[in-house]
Amino acid sequence: MSGKNKKKWFLLFTGPLLVIFITVVIIPFIIGIYYAFFEWDGIAANPKTFVGFENFANLFEDERFLKSAWLTTLFTILSVITINVVGLVFALLVTSKIRTANAARTMLFMPYLIGGLILGYIWQFVFLDVFELFGEITGLDNVFFNWLVDPQFALYGLVFVFTWQMAGYIMIIYIAGLQGIPNDVIEASKIDGASPWQRFRKITLPLLMPALTISLFLTLSSAFKIYDVNLSLTGGGPANATEMFAMNIYNEIFGSGNYGFGQAKAIAFFIIVAAITLTQVYITKKREVEM
Repeated sequence: MSGKNKKKWFLLFTGPLLVIFITVVIIPFIIGIYYAFFEWDGIAANPKTFVGFENFANLFEDERFLKSAWLTTLFTILSVITINVVGLVFALLVTSKIRTANAARTMLFMPYLIGGLILGYIWQFVFLDVFELFGEITGLDNVFFNWLVDPQFALYGLVFVFTWQMAGYIMIIYIAGLQGIPNDVIEASKIDGASPWQRFRKITLPLLMPALTISLFLTLSSAFKIYDVNLSLTGGGPANATEMFAMNIYNEIFGSGNYGFGQAKAIAFFIIVAAITLTQVYITKKREVEM
């Protein structure tokens, strides 16, 4: 195939996607930056007042936004740790020589296929009815109760549900990484007398760094951007104890009618997430081992 024909096919397949991406992502993003410098309620008939960087300065005075920033950071740290640990454990289990490995992969991956809104409503029932019933039966009602009505436990309930949803998906990435490790390296370590823990720490984990880079990026970005599970499971409650970044921005724009201020929050949110995820990719990329 000639170079001209390759370019034609390239434009044929990528052109429509590029137009959609520019229309749906790039243009709204630029418009959002523009609105962040105005005081406006989002109604087209009402005037916009240019306020410059005042909206961005006011972010540091908005206690509710700062609280949501802290809650989102805490939620992200807990979720990234639990999802990756559980996902890696699942991957190690299903790649071991167990008879039900294929069935286990399917069952563990299935929660990821459930929509976030539906997932939240399902776990509302679990926390409300199943947990309380189990607490009454076992007498452990100080552990098994409706976490969602307790400001101290509601965030952990959100972490638990998000981990249950994402761990199976991250497991698939770790499975691919484990299957890419050469068997002769593992066999050589066994012959040299390395224990299972030594093999995992000195061989498996370093060679899993490419998979870890991808998994950390996905869990970091997903945790920071969580909205659907947050909406259906807790709605930000109780008493705003689980109002994450995305929900705070939504409430500011559509609940309070502060379109310009909400857009400023969204821009700050984008910068924070981009900075953290790019830093994470840079750090973990440097630790990857060539096979």
